[in-house]
Amino acid sequence: MISFGNCEIANLSVHRVGNKSDDETLYLSDKPLELENDILNGLLMQYFLKSFTTEEFYNFSFSNGEFELNPLFTYVQSVFSKGLPLHDISLKIAQYLYDVSNHPNIKSGDLFVAELQGIRLNDQQVEVIGIFKSENKYSFITVDENEDDVHLNHLNGINIDKLDKGCLIFNRDQDKGYRVCIIDKANKGEEAHYWKDLFLNLKPCSDDYHHTKDFLSIAKSYVKEKMGDDFAIDKTDQIDILNRSVEYFKGKESFNKEEFEETVFQDENVINSFRAFNESYKTEHDLEIKDEFDISQSAVKKQSKLFKSILKLDKNFHVYIHGNKNMIEKGVETDGRKFYKIYFENEE
Repeated sequence: MISFGNCEIANLSVHRVGNKSDDETLYLSDKPLELENDILNGLLMQYFLKSFTTEEFYNFSFSNGEFELNPLFTYVQSVFSKGLPLHDISLKIAQYLYDVSNHPNIKSGDLFVAELQGIRLNDQQVEVIGIFKSENKYSFITVDENEDDVHLNHLNGINIDKLDKGCLIFNRDQDKGYRVCIIDKANKGEEAHYWKDLFLNLKPCSDDYHHTKDFLSIAKSYVKEKMGDDFAIDKTDQIDILNRSVEYFKGKESFNKEEFEETVFQDENVINSFRAFNESYKTEHDLEIKDEFDISQSAVKKQSKLFKSILKLDKNFHVYIHGNKNMIEKGVETDGRKFYKIYFENEE
């Protein structure tokens, strides 16, 4: 659990990072900002931190697994462990971001590097370095008045409710590559790839959140991609199994793989098929998931949104199935038309 209640900005530097592949410029500031305006300070705090609402943490990584070679790890380590000035390190961070911004789809933007104090992680105060990037400018209308008249003007600036990219680096678990959480509004292509993978170079933490998230992903992939090939099941059966998967995680505090398999899949042949798929999936995606772990309900809440309980019939009907599969029957008329028969007790 992250608490920002007593957070303050101890140091802040801002640089302008262009797109290197488009020959745009890197502008580096000479010194850190002096934040003497309490209103501006509060607005920056809202802009930096409002979007961080998840418990999904990552560690710094590197291509060969030696996270100590990750440039971002070495930069923040020099602040956390060696006490080097944040502004000096922010110059290196900006230069490194500029060097990896070498795809034409990557947007230029303003880079904020902040040293944050007063943040609590799991009820313990922790040092945090925040890296935030603003890529989009928005138009604003201002109304100015004087003694005789009222004037309208427009300005371009940052929307403090829309952080484009950001990360918080917590001075915890240094021996594993620190704890990091991220924000990235881009969701596809090179623009999404470069922030998390090229610039930060992160891998998921081996914790209950990711164990929960990853196992639910495996179960969903198995039901959607593999189970129908191995066994004669229709769409309603798939939806029923997906519903049982989510309900298992919602109703338990701890996960046991064998118990999950027996509760959700029930049939021994299906269980063996799932186990083979599970091992193959983990190998392909380089995942390590324990057979027993405490269930993260925040991960369940996030993943359950991806479990669709919708039966789509042509383009005419959507049937939402949330409960007893025995209340719906599938059949075929003598003329070949297919139908579903739905039983119910109450109509609202």
